[in-house]
Amino acid sequence: MTLSDFFAAHPKAALAYSGGTDSAYLLYAALKAGADIRPYYICSQFQPDFERQDALRLGAELGAEPVVIELDVLSCPGIAENPPERCYLCKKRIMGAIKNAAACDGYEILLDGTNASDAAEDRPGMRVLSEEGVLSPLRLCGLTKPEIRALSHGAGLFTAYKPAYACLATRIPAGEEITREKLRRIEKSEDILARMGFSDFRARLRGGRALLQFTGEDLPRAERELPELKKALAAYFDEISIDPIERRKSL
Repeated sequence: MTLSDFFAAHPKAALAYSGGTDSAYLLYAALKAGADIRPYYICSQFQPDFERQDALRLGAELGAEPVVIELDVLSCPGIAENPPERCYLCKKRIMGAIKNAAACDGYEILLDGTNASDAAEDRPGMRVLSEEGVLSPLRLCGLTKPEIRALSHGAGLFTAYKPAYACLATRIPAGEEITREKLRRIEKSEDILARMGFSDFRARLRGGRALLQFTGEDLPRAERELPELKKALAAYFDEISIDPIERRKSL
């Protein structure tokens, strides 16, 4: 089955849209196939501002303005406590919010950007898709992440080689309370790292200090520039260290 086949069978649908590579390409493919597709973007404390800006920018470029849903995830029962099943609880609320909004707009089918490279065991929130009846066209059509990046590049989408970006809550160890202040410090620190020219990194919270993780391409530079990094992030963390183990590059 191709995406054209899928959208011929599902000509009207809502899309859980993040502005990342996968959902961006799915939005493009749906529009190209002539489907009536409406993207819904969840804005919460777990998403950095640049994700929202990317989502809005691509929507504008494709002529499909996303519906932005504000969701206070920290007020949702069980999420701020950061239990091992936090991802499931959060995704359940996100998909529920999108389904409700989409239904009010007349969209009964909900899609997401899960692809054929996403293994169920690596995605704690994956079972939510089954429970909520969410369809994943990229996965159903067997499209892998490298293929989606190549297709996105061919389509001229600026998201083609955008690094995968897990939500800010993943920077905080399970069992440690998630607060707005912790998320703010992490987001601001990662903004600075991006402006310094680093890519595909993480600023993880470890006992009140920041543990910076870099891919093999950036790790040597980061280690050389540790004094500069400490100075740049001093407003957010008193203690900063670099993980000597290379971070695996995102697909």
